[in-house]
Amino acid sequence: MKVNIYDTKGSVTSKSLELSETVFGIEPNNHAIYLDVKQHLANRRQGTHKSKERNEIAGSTKKLKKQKGTGGARAGSAKSGTRVGGGRIFGPRPRNYHFKLNIKLKRLARKSALAFQAKNDGLMIIEDFNFTAAKTKDFKSLISALKLDNQKVLMILGESTDNVYLASRNLNKIKVVTADSFNTYDILNAKKVVLLESSVNKIENILN
Repeated sequence: MKVNIYDTKGSVTSKSLELSETVFGIEPNNHAIYLDVKQHLANRRQGTHKSKERNEIAGSTKKLKKQKGTGGARAGSAKSGTRVGGGRIFGPRPRNYHFKLNIKLKRLARKSALAFQAKNDGLMIIEDFNFTAAKTKDFKSLISALKLDNQKVLMILGESTDNVYLASRNLNKIKVVTADSFNTYDILNAKKVVLLESSVNKIENILN
């Protein structure tokens, strides 16, 4: 799969890049994508939800009324979940939502997500660049030159570059990651995935 390379001014350069068919050209596996995104969202959950049950409610243990002869149902405790102010029946408890997936499945999911974006014109390759200072206005100028204003953008760097990361972190719809740290959810959550030229080879090595 041959793609054009853009410069930081948004113009097509004379260079092109051959993307690996085993990474960017496979048939997306929807179930692998589903499992990987499900794991990512589950692992982000804190699981600190908690409600009080009847044994945790502060209150008297006195029997509310006599057992028989009232014509109503038996009532033994004001802390019962059936009464106002009582504990919750089968309420949420703190729990860990994390679960594991096979590494081969996670690789397949990332390949599928990249292939999906490639088939839907969601990939863009640009030349490697760096900023002399971490200024947000420089990053906004880059995004404007690439005609990606007001779009969710995932930018994948070949290696960690502090100035690029710091210049982007105040922008709501922009996320900058490195080639060894992106995930399936981030790829699919972006309208456009911008790959730096040096990141492509690293991504192919990791996923192959």
